[in-house]
Amino acid sequence: MTFSDELLDDGQHIWEAQKNHPFVTELADGTLDPAAFETWVRQDYRYLLDYARTFAIGGTKAGDEETMTSLLGVAHTTLDYEMDLHREFAADYGLSVEELEATTKAPTCVAYTNFLVRTAHEGSLAEIAAAIYPCGQGYLDIAEHMAELAQEEHRYTPFIEKYTSEEFHEAVDWMRELVDRCGERYPGEHDAMREAFLTSARLEHQFWEMAYTQEGWDL
Repeated sequence: MTFSDELLDDGQHIWEAQKNHPFVTELADGTLDPAAFETWVRQDYRYLLDYARTFAIGGTKAGDEETMTSLLGVAHTTLDYEMDLHREFAADYGLSVEELEATTKAPTCVAYTNFLVRTAHEGSLAEIAAAIYPCGQGYLDIAEHMAELAQEEHRYTPFIEKYTSEEFHEAVDWMRELVDRCGERYPGEHDAMREAFLTSARLEHQFWEMAYTQEGWDL
């Protein structure tokens, strides 16, 4: 069993909780409240900026040119292609890029992005790899679950198609390979990697909840 498989086994209960979350099941059948999806678009746009930043910082810690190039490449692709998709989603709700950029991060988004950026600055490449893995593998697995649940095309079909695309499969395969390489090279960091992985996985679940409840600040 690869180390990435071990991590997924450790987080299986979190994956199941994500698959059963009402944001996921309602998006799959097209009944999700548009306001909840708009919340996701706004918050994920802000999240992706720091997600890309995490990859970029990870690139500076890579010990070989290939890994550095790949990490920096993912940062660029996130800022270019994936954020363009969010701008398209936003346009469907009449939201401008300026409005996306002006969105205040919800508490869960703050917690998640702060964790990623702190791990990037203070952690090793192995910890960074484990921290970013739940987002990639999670969205692939959850979107494939949505595709199984979906009975027909609806307003959220582009979301499902994006995260089950061949390009996204390839990106997740690369993340998994990075986790496995780090697991093999740095066996002494397995506990730290596992902690980083599970923290991000729990925050992934909370991100669905944040969007579904349209979480904000009380004060």
